[in-house]
Amino acid sequence: MIELRNVSVVFHPNTPDERRALKNVSLRLGKGEFTTIIGSNGAGKSTMLNVVAAAIPVADGAVLIEGIERTAEPEYKRARSIGRVFQDPLGGTAAEMSVEDNLIVASRKGFKRIIPAKTPARKREFRELLAQLDMGLENRMGENVARLSGGQRQALTLLMAVISRPAALLLDEHTAALDPANAEKVMALTERFAAEYGLSVLMVTHDMSRAISVGSRLVMMDAGEIIMDIGGEAKKELTVDGLVARFRELRRKGLDSDRTLLA
Repeated sequence: MIELRNVSVVFHPNTPDERRALKNVSLRLGKGEFTTIIGSNGAGKSTMLNVVAAAIPVADGAVLIEGIERTAEPEYKRARSIGRVFQDPLGGTAAEMSVEDNLIVASRKGFKRIIPAKTPARKREFRELLAQLDMGLENRMGENVARLSGGQRQALTLLMAVISRPAALLLDEHTAALDPANAEKVMALTERFAAEYGLSVLMVTHDMSRAISVGSRLVMMDAGEIIMDIGGEAKKELTVDGLVARFRELRRKGLDSDRTLLA
C-alpha cells in the first residue's frame, strides 16, 4: 500500500545549512501491516512520514501509494489516501466547530460527490462511532471541540483520521502528549481501528517498549537511513536492552538519553 523507492530529502540545498535528512530510503508496507518506527532525534522518522503525506518534496526517488507512482502529487490530493494524527491533540481538529461538524468534514475527505450532512442516519452513525471511544462524546456532539480534554480530542482526531477509510494511517508520536491512562486508551483504539479497517500503519514513537509490543514490524532509523527492519517472530523476541545493544553495534554510539526512548 505504501512504497518508498530510494527516497532522498535535502533541506536547504546549495546553502551552508544543507542537510540530507533522508538518504536513499526504501521501504515497502503491505496492506494491513502495522510498522513502528524508532530512532534518535533527527534520525529522519518524521521526515519519512512527511514524504508519505506529500508534506515535503523529495530530492530523488519515488513514492507509490496503492501501487501507483504519486511522487509529484500535491499534499491535498494525497490526503484522500492518507489519515494522519500528530503529537499535539490541538492539531487535528477545528476547535471552534462542534464534534459533529468535525466528523462531517473528516468523513467527506476523498469524496468527489456531495454527501448529505446532518441527516438522522448520519447522526446515528456518528453517535455509534463516538460511543466506541468510551469517552461520552456521543452525548456531546453539539459541543465545540475546544471544550474537550486532550485525551478526548486526540481520540476524536484518531476517529477523524480513519472515518474516510484511507489506505494508510500515519501516527507521529500521537500518544506522547497524553497522560498514561489516556495514552493507553488511544493506543488501544489505534490498534482496534487499524485491524477493523485493514489500515497500513506507520507509527513513530520514542517509547521502545511500545514499539516492540505494538504492530507486526519494527524499523529503526539513524542519520536519515533505515538501519534495522525486523518483523515476524524476530520482532516478538526483541527486548529494549537488545535493541539498544544492536544499535550500538551498528552505529558505534549510544541512543539518545531521552527517558521515554530508554524506558
